[in-house]
Amino acid sequence: MSTNTSANTPALPWKTKIALSILSFVTDNLRRSDGTVNRRILNFFEPKVPANKIPVRGVKTSDVIVDANRNLWFRLFTPTETPTDISLPVIVFFHGGGFSLLSADGKAYDFVCRRFARKFPAVIVSVNYRLTPEHKFPSQYDDGFDTLKFLDEEESDKFDFPANADLSRCFVAGDSAGGNLAHHVAVRAGKAEFKRVRVIGQISIQPFFGGEEMTESEKRMVNAPLISMARTDWMWKAFLPEGENRDHEAVNVSGPRAVDLTGVKYPETMVVVGGFDPLQDRQREFYKWLRRSGKEAKLLEYPNAIHAFYVFPEVPESSQFIEEAMDFVHRVCDKVTK
Repeated sequence: MSTNTSANTPALPWKTKIALSILSFVTDNLRRSDGTVNRRILNFFEPKVPANKIPVRGVKTSDVIVDANRNLWFRLFTPTETPTDISLPVIVFFHGGGFSLLSADGKAYDFVCRRFARKFPAVIVSVNYRLTPEHKFPSQYDDGFDTLKFLDEEESDKFDFPANADLSRCFVAGDSAGGNLAHHVAVRAGKAEFKRVRVIGQISIQPFFGGEEMTESEKRMVNAPLISMARTDWMWKAFLPEGENRDHEAVNVSGPRAVDLTGVKYPETMVVVGGFDPLQDRQREFYKWLRRSGKEAKLLEYPNAIHAFYVFPEVPESSQFIEEAMDFVHRVCDKVTK
């Protein structure tokens, strides 16, 4: 059963509407007026899933420490029903949550990454990066890039990395804040020299970008679920260094302080946009900016999709996206192989 409450909210299954209401309530009550986050409430409402080396629905998991001093680690998702003589791409994934919420071992992202690993199939490296406001910019980008360096430098047999994982067919991916993070890690990777890692693709799922001047879609959907303007204003303030505004190059990536990509080795990118996402104008501009910069990019639009739609498997567009992402990964891998 579906319902529609306003012109700026699509018809959604009741299960999704209830989940969105709970998430919005929790998010609003986590943010303290002094700029901190109530982690105790967050941990109560975000159930954690332990890693499991016994395959569940064809995927096993383990947690790998990158740097214990900053609690940087990732959850490794390995498909177990794919023949071991078939090489698998590696997808380095960054979760959403406005840089301040959620985790790689939370129930939602454990489910998402299991789905990716099984469907694509691929080896998924889901990074548990540091969060704001305790750790501001550029901590998250440092954690993402250092995870790539760890994969490039560390001996694979030390952390149960599958022998058929092909680091020369590596993708970065993320949703919302994770999509922002993936972009900036891709830029850093494009300027670096790796021994084994080669970033060939990016899956940018409704990336979290901003700017000082509001876009038309932000004005029209100012009170959207999950990412109302009040919430995103707080998240950018928690993320940015003191004295910076939302035209910072980390936030307004194609804005007045944009990094010049013309000489950067940047991966082929799929940008995913939802028609009921306030950030849609910024995401389309990101796609156009990549094209203007001479980069290969594909725009994938779902007119009836809300922000984070793909996390809800009961939403029809969720399965459609998984199929499109799978095709993208296969196509980009095939181009590299030829």
